Amino acid sequence: MSKNEKLWGGRFSEKTDSQAEDFSASIHYDKRLYLQDILGSIAHAKMLNKTAIISDQEAKAIIDGLNQIRNEIESGTFVFRKGLEDIHMNIENRLIEIAGNAGAKLHTARSRNDQIINDVRMYMKDQIDLIIGKVLSLQSAFLRKASEYKDTVMPGFTHLQHAQPVLVSHHLLAYVSMLDRDKRRLKDCRKRTDVMGLGCCALAGTPLPIDRSITAKELSFPEISRNSIDAVSDRDFILEFLSVVSILGTHLSRLAEELVLWTSSEFDFVTLPDSFCTGSSIMPQKKNPDMAELVRGKTGRLNGNLIALLTTMKGLPLTYNRDMQEDKEPLFDSIDTVNGMLTVCTGMIENISFNKKRLSKSASENFILATEIADYLVIKKLPFRSAHEIVGKIVAYCLSEKKDFPELTIDEWKKFSGLFESDILDILTVKSSIERKKSYGGTSVHQVEQQLKHWQATLKENRNNE
Repeated sequence: MSKNEKLWGGRFSEKTDSQAEDFSASIHYDKRLYLQDILGSIAHAKMLNKTAIISDQEAKAIIDGLNQIRNEIESGTFVFRKGLEDIHMNIENRLIEIAGNAGAKLHTARSRNDQIINDVRMYMKDQIDLIIGKVLSLQSAFLRKASEYKDTVMPGFTHLQHAQPVLVSHHLLAYVSMLDRDKRRLKDCRKRTDVMGLGCCALAGTPLPIDRSITAKELSFPEISRNSIDAVSDRDFILEFLSVVSILGTHLSRLAEELVLWTSSEFDFVTLPDSFCTGSSIMPQKKNPDMAELVRGKTGRLNGNLIALLTTMKGLPLTYNRDMQEDKEPLFDSIDTVNGMLTVCTGMIENISFNKKRLSKSASENFILATEIADYLVIKKLPFRSAHEIVGKIVAYCLSEKKDFPELTIDEWKKFSGLFESDILDILTVKSSIERKKSYGGTSVHQVEQQLKHWQATLKENRNNE
């Protein structure tokens, strides 16, 4: 071996500077790809054997050696060496120690360029499946809670102002819909991840008689990359994943923000379990929704990781550049972060309780039934804009007289429009408002029951297809 003492060091006459070695090493984070690297190498060795590039004996020595290395890593006896840069070189160096010349043949017809992209694709497929499972668990928690509070009313908001009454179950099911889009995006992203890049070598392919279909079958890849240049330079699937989990994180952050608001004394809509809250080091009375706040805060990491890799990739010429090493830390961090966020959100939703009395009171405050009155006039054939203006004047009148809608007499109603009859009193209840929202996807009890049935069937089907 050359003075450089690297597996690639034949061309070099000097050792890598220790500071450069520290700066460029990735083994401290890419060692989590050890299993994918070993499985990919076993499949590659089998393909080399089947195409008569290596002998049966050499293939056996390589595969046995790789299995030994896996056992060493999983038992904690494997020594990762920073000087060997990355997971690939650490495993290959150890394989050569175990299998000798046979181990040195493993890297035939491949490069670290196609090796790393294949490792990451394999790793991401497994992680996407795990994340989808956690999304399903959170959806299930929302469904159970929506069923529990199916008939409970609450104020719906726009601009964080009281808008119209809705059912708590209807509000919770909004998150089930949001998470369903996240789940579909994850599944779609997985399809574009499930493409094998191994066999493209550094960028141009190989003159050796390899058969990439053998490797793809061994690794359960349904598709093989069509262009070797694109394959080793492509990070679109990672960018897509980071984008998908950033959107997912945004949904979880919106949930977290509502939990922070709703647990405040000003709202007092919900109570979070003590096990998902913390106290103050100085104020004994405090119960802080810290887990929700952390979910809200960690969304910034997901967004930042996406921007980091977009920025890294935007100016790179084809094909591989060492800048691309910077794809894995944002990827790994986003995977770890979104997994933690989903787990904590599921725990909070499973154990949350709603203050029915407070919600009911809030759902009847601040002229929340104003739109019901406008719709009443519209049903009597008044143009909506005219109805809107009339109800606005009624609200102003109530404010000046310090009255609410139910306190007005029929004579007072008729001052604003002769269309008002005694039946106006029938719609001035939250229950009536809820039941009148019978349009598809609305907040009536019947429509919410239909949503519940739909999602229960959908999630059951999703579970069965996992």
